[in-house]
Amino acid sequence: MNKTRILLLFSLSAILIFNTFTLASLPKEDESSGIDDDYDEDTDQDLKFLLKQDIDEQAKSSPLEDQDEDDEEERDSTHNKQVDREELKALQEFDEKDVVVLKGKNFTSFIKKNRYVMVQFYVPRCSPCDVLAPEYAAAATALKGEAVFAKVNATQEKKLARKYEIMFMPMVYFFVDGVCRGQYRVHKPYSGHQTKDGLVSWVKKRTGPGAFNITTLEDAEHISNIENKFVLGFLNSLVGPESSQLCSASRREDDINFYQTDNPDVAKFFHINPTAKRPALVLVKKEDEKFSHFDGNFTKSAILKFARENKIPLVISLTKENAPLIFESNVKKQIILFGTSNSTEKVLPIFREAAKSFKGKLIFVYADLDSKDIGKEVLQFFRLNGDSLEVMAFSTESDDGKKYKFNGELTLESIKVFGKDFVGNKLKPFIKSDPIPDINDGDIKIVVADNFDEIVLDESKDVLLKIYAPSCSRCQALEPTYNKLAKHLSGIDSLVIAKMDGTTNEHPCKGGFPTFLFFPAGKKNINPKYVERDHTLVGLYKFLKKHARIPFKLQRPTLTSKLDNIVSTKATSASNGENIASSSTHDRNTDNLKDEL
Repeated sequence: MNKTRILLLFSLSAILIFNTFTLASLPKEDESSGIDDDYDEDTDQDLKFLLKQDIDEQAKSSPLEDQDEDDEEERDSTHNKQVDREELKALQEFDEKDVVVLKGKNFTSFIKKNRYVMVQFYVPRCSPCDVLAPEYAAAATALKGEAVFAKVNATQEKKLARKYEIMFMPMVYFFVDGVCRGQYRVHKPYSGHQTKDGLVSWVKKRTGPGAFNITTLEDAEHISNIENKFVLGFLNSLVGPESSQLCSASRREDDINFYQTDNPDVAKFFHINPTAKRPALVLVKKEDEKFSHFDGNFTKSAILKFARENKIPLVISLTKENAPLIFESNVKKQIILFGTSNSTEKVLPIFREAAKSFKGKLIFVYADLDSKDIGKEVLQFFRLNGDSLEVMAFSTESDDGKKYKFNGELTLESIKVFGKDFVGNKLKPFIKSDPIPDINDGDIKIVVADNFDEIVLDESKDVLLKIYAPSCSRCQALEPTYNKLAKHLSGIDSLVIAKMDGTTNEHPCKGGFPTFLFFPAGKKNINPKYVERDHTLVGLYKFLKKHARIPFKLQRPTLTSKLDNIVSTKATSASNGENIASSSTHDRNTDNLKDEL
């Protein structure tokens, strides 16, 4: 079974843009990670035994040091919250007089009564919602009389939120005559859509003609100055079937505006032959390859396909603004060049030339390692150190997180071969892994990427996997507890306690360190369970007892075995000439052991 089926890796867009609230933020039924309170007597004794071990372990730690660390974390958290509040304070003072508040009881009647309605689902104290709110209110005022803007508090109107499958906050839907006609993707903050102008333009596309007229050279020069990219149709008439096809395509494309003209001088200005057969179409960009000419059938679907394939530059920079254009494109495969401006100076022209052979099949991306947008999370996602020139291939066709690494000299021909093999699905996935250990028979099994399938995806075993970072202080603090758990459960064949270094191996962790993941026996084809709460010895044991698919019994030392061990120890000490006081200590230990058990 392939490990990539269960890898829960970061989405690149999510890494590059700010976090969003999800429906999981809404109050839900309590999902306790512990087992039921009605323990049987045997389990109760297990917990008492483990609790005693846990207390002994905690007594050895330094509480003052832990408290200092906790206080420091709390101070940092408080400072960050204060900074966040200060940043958002300016956003909270705006006028929402033209934004209608909707509730479950008036929602349906309102969207049916008004022809065009934008509805924003939000939750209080959500930073992305707070950022959008003043822009949304300004757009509501700008479009007053043309469309109505409304909002719904998803924490109060849970039924509405679930009915419309609200998974991100904020999420905005557009209704026409009471029917949802599209989702305004504000939870993916690409350029323009989080501004008043972006909202207004988006709505006008759907309530107006769809394509704007350019009738004079003055209009053409103005559009050329204000637009970074746009589509222009050179038509026989500004009304009729040709215009209808162009406008229909425009309404389906959110990232670029569409224009139309019947003026030959305007067509010539935008590098369309004024004597060319109409309808003709050009996509204009300010980047390289400024003019892309359309040569297909003049239909909505063909125009839309042309616009989506050509709106992205031959090589697009990986930034927050561009991330959705790259990773949400209809072109699902990307080849990414990682490097600095100095290291890529000679390579970028070759990279750009190779991109011309794969238009509509691959997106060529430049990740500038000097840019603040390319943080350690992006490098970690691709398992790169960031200290050398690298070319990686990545696909958003599925959620398996597969990546492919280019090896060899970067030439025009070698990049083309790499791209051709990527398009043809002939590349072998790149998986970063430590070497498989020669000996792996300890209480805790060592997992690396290359033995992940063998150990973690063994259908006959329940597996608890700790993913850690060697430098993580929290990981270090929990290590004695995890070692003790593994020791107590080492005799159970159906249960595996394992750990993996998350800094040097491909792993299924989507959070920080440490992360505890549980892979149930017989169900390795589903996502693992996160142990999110109690990471004490007792807490981890309770989780395993509840979720293990194969029932197990803790091998507790019996009273007889403990007494025998003490007697044996006394005999050995006596033979070695130890004093009577030591023997008396063992006697007291025996009495204490009786009391304990």
